[in-house]
Amino acid sequence: MQRFFASMTRHPLSLLGAALTTASAVLILSVFLLQLAGFEGGPYSGILAYLVLPGFFVFGLLMIPIGLRLQRRREAIAAAGGAPVKNLPVIDLNVPRTRQFFLTFLGLTVANVLILGLVGYKGVEVLDSTPFCGQACHSVMDPEFTAYSRSPHARVGCVDCHIGPGADWFVKSKLSGAWQVVSVNLNLYPRPIPTPVHNLRPARETCEQCHWPEKFVGDRLRVRTHYDEDEANTEKKTVLLVKVGGLKREEGIAGTISQGIHWHIDKNIQIRYLSDESRQNVYAVELKRADGTVESYARDRKPEAGEKTEWRTMDCVDCHNRPTHIYRLPQNEIDGALDVGRIDRSLPFIKREGMKALKVEYSSHEAAKAGIAAQIGEFYAKNYPEAAREKKAAIEAAGAELGHIYSVNVFPSMNIKWGTYPNHLGHQDFPGCFRCHDDELKSASGKKIEQDCTQCHSLLAMEEANPEILAQLNP
Repeated sequence: MQRFFASMTRHPLSLLGAALTTASAVLILSVFLLQLAGFEGGPYSGILAYLVLPGFFVFGLLMIPIGLRLQRRREAIAAAGGAPVKNLPVIDLNVPRTRQFFLTFLGLTVANVLILGLVGYKGVEVLDSTPFCGQACHSVMDPEFTAYSRSPHARVGCVDCHIGPGADWFVKSKLSGAWQVVSVNLNLYPRPIPTPVHNLRPARETCEQCHWPEKFVGDRLRVRTHYDEDEANTEKKTVLLVKVGGLKREEGIAGTISQGIHWHIDKNIQIRYLSDESRQNVYAVELKRADGTVESYARDRKPEAGEKTEWRTMDCVDCHNRPTHIYRLPQNEIDGALDVGRIDRSLPFIKREGMKALKVEYSSHEAAKAGIAAQIGEFYAKNYPEAAREKKAAIEAAGAELGHIYSVNVFPSMNIKWGTYPNHLGHQDFPGCFRCHDDELKSASGKKIEQDCTQCHSLLAMEEANPEILAQLNP
């Protein structure tokens, strides 16, 4: 062992390789032990320890035998004895020194394999971690990670939805990720990132690992609170009975089939639609029932010449297209902040002025926060000086909250503005359901895909200050 280590120090290349390997191993094990002790260190510590340092570790290992070989060659030339050169070394384990050298080499190799195995496992773990997906490429993924962090799926790992179970999609994702690394480093990525994601795995293989449409049955009561843009910020409520779904028998169809909204993805039927690449404009719909019958619907307006279209089988994400990366509109954000008290409802015209402030375009989040706070403060100082004095803290809090709302929905560096990413769920803010249910898609017999609101929900109250239905439910 002493001779082996001594030989590594005789050539600069092998010495550098040994130092590089040793330092990398020490750093990898140190980070690993720190993580066992509870130290996180952010996404970059994992990338450094399990992706970058292993490369140096292997590179150092390769340098050692090259250096040893060069040293032997240098010694042979220096000896100038004219002895024949042996192409392959003769290993005689009967010689104690050779046996000791071989066992030392074997032990070090086993240790290196174990280290590389541990590093490989941790490397995959890092690649599949939420911090790596959302924070490693900060400039690109900051909008998506911010939206994800505020979503109902904030505790679900990115890979659970974007990759799902199985090795085939894992390999596909890593191949796709390799190009993404290149595009980020060479600044080739588009701004904003286009949607929809056309190579996304079918929802039945990801979403339905947790969500079973057949299990979401019956009706659900939904109460939506809205505030007018008047001086009093008058509160209005809309009450809906949403027909989520359920199972029933239909005449002529074997077994059961869903009713309500989740009928669209019932396993006994299949819906396909022809649309443009954005899936905003639907040109044709095809419904195939369990008995094999097919109904076809098309609109008079056809795709424009040269427009790219695609047929797609409908699944969960055609309506729930933003289940996690949700970008809200300013009116909905302000309504939510007023509803929970983050913005004081007693401030005159705060809904109206908040809307005005949020619709101003800024070059950065810092500029937005400063500009919105100043705009709100100036409005009250000019028009409500008494309120500006007595409710100074509330006005400052409102300005800060509006600045926060802007910073989690608008990202100037990625050209993401209000409404850049439409949400297809419902039809309140974007066409959503009306992409198909607009009375314009017709069959050859004249049957329409109707714009009938009662198919999906019953409207119990619409923009009412004190809905009678809520008084009955909360006597």
